[in-house]
Amino acid sequence: MKAIDEQLNYILSLPAENEIIEWKEAKNSFDFRKLGKYFSALSNEANLKNKKSAWLVFGIKDNKDIIGTNFRNDSISLNSLKSELSRDTTGGISLVEIYETYRNGKRIVLFEIPSAPRGIPTAWKGHFYARDNEDLVPLSIEKIERIRFQSKLDDWSAKICEEADIKDLDLTAIKKAREGFIRKNPKIEVKEINSWDDIVFLDKAKITINGKITRAAILLLGKTESEHFINPANAKISWILKDKDGIERDYEHFSCPFILAVENVYTKIRNLRYRYISNKTLFPEEVDRYDPTTIREAINNCIAHQDYELGGKINVIEKEDDSLIFSNLGAFIPGTIENVIETDSPSEYYRNKFLTDAMVNVNMIDTIGSGIKKMFISQKNKFFPLPEYDLSGNKVRLVIIGKVLDVKYAKKLAQIPDLDLKTIIALDKVQKRKKLTENENKALRKKGLIEGKRPNLYISSRIALKTNEKGNYMKMRGIEDEYAQKMILDYLEKFKRAFRTDFEEMLLDKLSVVLDIQQRKDKVKNLLQKMKKEGKIKLQNGKEWVLSK
Repeated sequence: MKAIDEQLNYILSLPAENEIIEWKEAKNSFDFRKLGKYFSALSNEANLKNKKSAWLVFGIKDNKDIIGTNFRNDSISLNSLKSELSRDTTGGISLVEIYETYRNGKRIVLFEIPSAPRGIPTAWKGHFYARDNEDLVPLSIEKIERIRFQSKLDDWSAKICEEADIKDLDLTAIKKAREGFIRKNPKIEVKEINSWDDIVFLDKAKITINGKITRAAILLLGKTESEHFINPANAKISWILKDKDGIERDYEHFSCPFILAVENVYTKIRNLRYRYISNKTLFPEEVDRYDPTTIREAINNCIAHQDYELGGKINVIEKEDDSLIFSNLGAFIPGTIENVIETDSPSEYYRNKFLTDAMVNVNMIDTIGSGIKKMFISQKNKFFPLPEYDLSGNKVRLVIIGKVLDVKYAKKLAQIPDLDLKTIIALDKVQKRKKLTENENKALRKKGLIEGKRPNLYISSRIALKTNEKGNYMKMRGIEDEYAQKMILDYLEKFKRAFRTDFEEMLLDKLSVVLDIQQRKDKVKNLLQKMKKEGKIKLQNGKEWVLSK
């Protein structure tokens, strides 16, 4: 706490707020949306001033009088702010830390905000903010370009490994790269490409620079023992097999050359055949659990976009209950997966541009913006759950599920082929019981695709009618409140009295299956209380329900 008190002393010593330090009264609360905008603005300004952090302080008036703050005056609520902010920031970045201290018995809260990553402005809900002296303003085009230009000046993957030479590269990997280059460049005669020696070829493929070995060359083509040239970066891909309880059953680590490691990791994955237990007119009899192209695309994306300066490795986790998890370190530069799907165009900026260009040239990836979209379409065409991304914690985590989660749900999608991908992504969230955004909720309701109250949404009767799933729809919807009340009154007419457990036994299996057991019990309780207020029934002896006279 001594360091924080010293930081507070420094802040209070300033004549006024500036671009990277802001204080607010926030006596009892503070608008969360405005907090997000300040996060974006202070993060961007810290980057532009080459500072590690910026600071936002609550409990101080403009004239620097300390008044204290009751903002989120409990540790659980205060610490949850980190995850809440990360949902709408670029790459899921959040506060470095939240500190509480006291001055003259008054509580002060200090938020340490990280500098925007090099080359990547920090956005809040898709918008960039900045400071103009003490004012909160949109981030200007000039400032956006200054931040983005940083990536051009400092491409880690383009740096020369001065002590390395062509002998530190793997001949088999170079041959594989040459084959990929031939496929990528059909307009160049194969005879001409084969006439180039390795040094000329590597320069033509933009893997080396004037015959000098780059970090990208070591990653893609380097011998395993050449990894030391890029220390302290880590050229590792780990494949880990876990059982349904999360216990490791097998593992293997792969180093450079990555152009060969991709195939080696792929061969470790048990891509078993999956048989659909459903109507053969809707599904093929058998399919691969995982599309081979999807697996390779996911691994290559991890290689291309890993932040190697963080010193971590790429992980591929295979779960026996039929899912694959791919993860790499570094913020997701496009901001959200929705941005990639909706724009359907390549990103304007890359963390490792030289490495990415080299991978394109040897046909490992493309940069037309279609790789991620192809993965979504592949899963959709098999009626499997869509790829699921987690962009929090300054890393990218992708989950691919290799089976149908809900056969009835899949059948519904199969019989409505005219749904666009954006709509299917939103419906996939309903299948997975994920939270919909306000816009997604409105769009699905407008199309008549969902019903129910958030968060307990279910597929609508429109789809149920198309798929002959009317019975299942009724289970999802459950009986109406009015009908449930009539059943309660009829019960009391016949049996005169009842405990709440009697009503639960009668109603639970008739309420919406979207609700869990506790939620259904709560609904019965609420119905009884509502009927009591309306004077229809009353509680006798504190435990028995009877009709009101």
